[in-house]
Amino acid sequence: MSKPKQRQAAPDAAVLEPGLVVATYGRHCLVETPEGRRLICHPRGKKNQVVVGDQVLWQIAGDEGSIEKLQERRNLFYRQDEIRTKSFAANLDRVLILIAADPEYSESQLSRALVAAEAERITPIIALNKSDLAQPFAQAWERLAPYRAMGYSVMPISLSPRSPVADDGVTALCKHLQGLTTLVLGPSGSGKSTLINRLVPDAQVETGEISLALNSGKHTTTSTRWYWVPALDGVAQEGAATGAGRTALIDSPGFQEFGLHHIEPTRLADCMPDLRKHLGGCKFYNCTHLHEPGCAVLAQVETAEHPGTISARRHRIYAQLFEELGQQRW
Repeated sequence: MSKPKQRQAAPDAAVLEPGLVVATYGRHCLVETPEGRRLICHPRGKKNQVVVGDQVLWQIAGDEGSIEKLQERRNLFYRQDEIRTKSFAANLDRVLILIAADPEYSESQLSRALVAAEAERITPIIALNKSDLAQPFAQAWERLAPYRAMGYSVMPISLSPRSPVADDGVTALCKHLQGLTTLVLGPSGSGKSTLINRLVPDAQVETGEISLALNSGKHTTTSTRWYWVPALDGVAQEGAATGAGRTALIDSPGFQEFGLHHIEPTRLADCMPDLRKHLGGCKFYNCTHLHEPGCAVLAQVETAEHPGTISARRHRIYAQLFEELGQQRW
């Protein structure tokens, strides 16, 4: 009587190695082991579902590695339009939204990035670059008054090497980043690569040149990448993703558009703090906060006769986004 064939054992999670995804390049990704060794890995399956910041379990497959399991994420920061979804990074503590006083930043794009962060319960920080340009900066700073009133951290900085200001604001900004994992986000030309180079001298990230014709910068960073910042390591803040007080920055590609098609229009107001504080006070339970009588949100929108606590610009952005997100998606 022949022996029954033994069933081949499935890969045991105990023999798999833990790792951190620190870069992605199409179908490939770079994984860092707890000891600091880095190697190219390929996700199992046809679709690449890992992003920078993911914790994974992998095993050796020839000269490279094979990702066998994706660990549960705390969050995933991404944008989505009617055509595609772009994932930036996972397991974040902060999103640093870097904008510049000149060329003038788009308040709509800023608001979209903030909504995406709020939807994932990630704390955003706004940094306004080019504080050395007195008049443009003063105007841009004034436009950010509603965001300061909402309780967002809004930091003035100057990343120009020829900055005449005595305090460039970078030291103060770093206190908000210490011991945390932060995605650096912003339109091309806002200074992301310059900031990364400042804090991570060996990063060798290309600095984008401003394109006067397009009023925006060239896309110098084409992939998302993780950088450790030893100079900022210290005591870990509560709930930090990296643990042990390690500081990490994630550089991301510049963007011109920021779609929010993954957010239902009925959820939008809850992702905007200035509107959110008035939710629940409306006459109708399904109020859209656009035209209904007895709307607690509309009652707080500023007008020439009524100061209000919600700026008219912010409510216009809400109305535009609500209409955009309410359109049929194919």
